Amino acid sequence: MKIIINHSSMVPIYEQILEQIKAQIISGELKENDLLPSVRAMAKELKISALTVKKAYDNLEEEGMTRTVHGKGTYVTASNQELLQEERRREVEADLEAAVMKGRRSGMTDEELREVFELIMEE
Repeated sequence: MKIIINHSSMVPIYEQILEQIKAQIISGELKENDLLPSVRAMAKELKISALTVKKAYDNLEEEGMTRTVHGKGTYVTASNQELLQEERRREVEADLEAAVMKGRRSGMTDEELREVFELIMEE
């Protein structure tokens, strides 16, 4: 599993780990029952604190994306297609919202934004 940490980012390291693992689950790169690296192994590989990795894993479990079996490890559980679809929808909504805000900051009217959106949808 490939995780890239940007130490100069304003995003906390545990969130970077969390988001990258979620993206791999959503994309299907990580599948149900896949075993994640142990907390210690990932911490060693990324050269960060094990507590940081644990926080990311705990958040994944709270979101229903993984489950931890004591003494066995952390497994992907996100087989719920509705959960995955909702996560994808939230990501698209966030991207669209960011694009609209950028357009408005650039002085575009709502009508101009709709025209651009329609043009893109035709492709």
